[in-house]
Amino acid sequence: MSSLDRLRNPVLVLNASYEPINVCAVRRALVLVLKGLAATEEHTVAEIHSSRQSFPVPSVIRLLEYRRIPHQSRALSRKNILLRDRYTCQYCGKTLPSSELTLDHVVPRSRGGESSWENLVACCNPCNNRKGNRTPEEANMRLNRPPRPFTLHTSRHLMRMLGKSDDRWRKYLFY
Repeated sequence: MSSLDRLRNPVLVLNASYEPINVCAVRRALVLVLKGLAATEEHTVAEIHSSRQSFPVPSVIRLLEYRRIPHQSRALSRKNILLRDRYTCQYCGKTLPSSELTLDHVVPRSRGGESSWENLVACCNPCNNRKGNRTPEEANMRLNRPPRPFTLHTSRHLMRMLGKSDDRWRKYLFY
């Protein structure tokens, strides 16, 4: 794995109280640690090298000051829709890399459908082409799950899912 790929790996972010609050990329986690805003609680065996130093790649970081987390809302973005839908086409159920997925407006924009959490789903190219400018019912297609807003529950569920691939996260996540 290249250094650039390693910088994109997920890192669990804990509040000062050890409560899991977010997932960020290694790059962001290193910035928080180097600025003295967070401490590394767990790290991987890999290292990131600069011209003068090497740093263990963090797996779990903890903010040094407690942050009050207001009711969490996520920005409506392609990345967050794909995360919510677990990189799975909501029509055929295939899990694919993000480069092979598109976003589909359940109610097409040309028919007044909005770009909202409740109207956007992850969709593979063949299903998106098949559905075209129709509703799922008109195209004789069924959604696997109705689209919902990104909630605190969704966020915690994603942390648990990501944590299954990293044993170091387990003691911080409640299963």
